[in-house]
Amino acid sequence: MKFSPRFIFIAGRRCLALAVAAALILASIPLSFASAYNAHPKLIVVIVIDQFRGDYLERYRNQFGEGGFRLFLAHGANFTDCNYDYANTRTAPGHATLFTGAYSNGHGIVANEWWDPKKRKMVTSVEDDDVKPVGIGSDQTKGDQNKGDQNKGDQTSGKAGASPHNLLADTLGDELKLATQGVSRVFSLSLKDRAAILPGGFAADAAYWIDSKSGAWITSTYYRPDLPQWAQDFNTSNRAAKYWDRDWEANGKLFRSTKHRKGKDGSDAGFYEVVGSTPFANEYEFEFAKELVVYENLGAGQATDLLAISLSPNDILGHQVGPDSPEMAAMALALDHELADFFNFLGHRVGLANMWIALSADHGISALPDAAKKLRIPAANLDAGRIEGRINSALAAKFSPGHAASYIKLDYPVAWLDQDAFIAVHMKEHDAETAVGEAMKQVGLRDYYTKSQLSEGEVPASALGKKFLNSYSPEGGWYVLGVPEIYTVGSSKGTDHASPYTYDTHVPLAFYGLPFRPGTYRTHAEPVDLAATLASLLGINAPTHAVGRVLTEALAPPHHAEDPAEFPREGAPK
Repeated sequence: MKFSPRFIFIAGRRCLALAVAAALILASIPLSFASAYNAHPKLIVVIVIDQFRGDYLERYRNQFGEGGFRLFLAHGANFTDCNYDYANTRTAPGHATLFTGAYSNGHGIVANEWWDPKKRKMVTSVEDDDVKPVGIGSDQTKGDQNKGDQNKGDQTSGKAGASPHNLLADTLGDELKLATQGVSRVFSLSLKDRAAILPGGFAADAAYWIDSKSGAWITSTYYRPDLPQWAQDFNTSNRAAKYWDRDWEANGKLFRSTKHRKGKDGSDAGFYEVVGSTPFANEYEFEFAKELVVYENLGAGQATDLLAISLSPNDILGHQVGPDSPEMAAMALALDHELADFFNFLGHRVGLANMWIALSADHGISALPDAAKKLRIPAANLDAGRIEGRINSALAAKFSPGHAASYIKLDYPVAWLDQDAFIAVHMKEHDAETAVGEAMKQVGLRDYYTKSQLSEGEVPASALGKKFLNSYSPEGGWYVLGVPEIYTVGSSKGTDHASPYTYDTHVPLAFYGLPFRPGTYRTHAEPVDLAATLASLLGINAPTHAVGRVLTEALAPPHHAEDPAEFPREGAPK
C-alpha cells in the first residue's frame, strides 16, 4: 500500500504530538535527580539560528504549525526578554558567548576576523595554520562564508585549517567532557566554520562545516585525520546535488531559484552562495545532523551527549532582504516545518522525554535602512570601503603628509589598526587608537571605545559603557570599537548587525525538557544564561569564565530518588 506525502506528513505530526504528550505525562511523575554522569538526559540538542531576532517567535506565532517552534512556545520555557549585554553582535562572538557563558572579555572572540600584526593581514576567528582541512574541498574559499556577515578581507585559499585555538575560555561541551572523563560525546555542525567550531569548544569529538563551493561536509585535523566513513559516504553520494536547480516557492510565490549561475568574479557560484540563502540549506543541515545522530549513536551512551546545530541560511538571506521582507517570513515558516521534522526524528530515535532542547540565536539584524527612513527614522547605508579610505587619508594628512599610507582596515563599525604603520610615525597604542577614534567620529560614527581604554576598564558607568567593556578582548592587535548611529550599517545595500542596539542584541532563548516549567517568562535573561543553566541541571561545573545565572524561575524542583522522606532508612522514624 502506498501512502500520499500528505498522509505521511500528517501521520508524522501526530506521532510528534503523541511524543510531546508522553513527555508531558512523564513530567508529572517524580523524577530522580538529573545528572550528566548517569545519562540523564541522554542527549542535549542546542539549536542556534543565525540572525534570528528575538521578536520573530511572536511575529510568526500564529502561523507556526505543531511540533516546530511550538515545542518551545506551548511546551517549553520561553524567555522573551533575552539580550546580549555587549556591542560586538557578530556570528563568532555570539556562538562563543552562548557556549562559554561569557562575553568577549571572557572568551576572547571579539569579531569574525581581525588584523594579525605578525601576519600583517586579516585572519578569521578560527583560522589555524597548525592544522589542515579534512575531507572533500580542502581548497575551500572561506571568504564566501563571511559574505553572510558583510565581512571582507578573508579571501584566503583555504590551505590553513580551522580550530578553536583562539578561545580563551572553555565551553559547556568541554566541561561535560571533563566531568565524564571523555565518556560524553560532543558534536557541532553548521554551514560556517566558526559557527561549528566555537560551540564545540576544545574537546569536541568533531565539528563539521561545508566546503563553500561543493557543499561537501568537512572538518580539520584538529579533530581527526580523516572523515568518518559515514560522512565520506554522505559526501560521495552527492547529497548536495538535489538542492541545486530548484525553485523556492511559498503560497504560490516564487522567491528564489538555485539554478547554477556565475558569481561576481565570473566563476561558477558555489553551494553556499546559491543554495545557502534558501530553506533548502536548512534541510541539508538537518539531513547531515540526522546521519550524525544515527551513525555516532548519540543519546545511547553511559553519559549525556551534546549536539550543537547552527543554522546559517537565515543570516545569509537576512543580510540581503532585511528582517521585514516576505522572504524572511517564508524562511521562518519553512524552518518551522524542518524543526518539526527533526524533532519528530529525535523523538523516535532518542525519545523527547530523554532529551533537553535549547533554542537561541547569535545576534539579530537591523531593519533595512531604506525601510526605516520611510518611517522618518534616522538610518543609512554606508560604503565601508569609502569610509576606510577617508579615515586613512585623514590620518595620512596628519601623520605622514605627502605620503599615502594604510593605517587601518575597517570592518564597520570596528577599525583594526596596522600598528607597524603607527610605530613608523612614532605613535604608541593609546595615542594611535585615540587618533583613529576621532577620525571615525569625523566620518559619522557617534562615538568610540579604544582597546587600550577598555583594557583599563575606563568606560562610563552606563549600560552602553558596560556593553563595550564586555566586548573587549586582548586578541587582534590594536583596534577601536565604533559606536554607530541607529539603523546605520556599513554596507551600501542590504543590512547588517554589529551594533549595541536592541534590534541586534535581542534574541530568543527557550528550553524544552522535563526540568523546565512550560510558560512565557518576561524576566530579564541573557544568552550567557544558557550554559550556566544547563551546567547546573547536569550537575557539572559551569564553563571556566561563565557569568550567566541559572534561570531558576523556569525550573521544576528536582526530586531526589534517595530522599529520606521517600525512602526511609531502616530504623529511622516514619
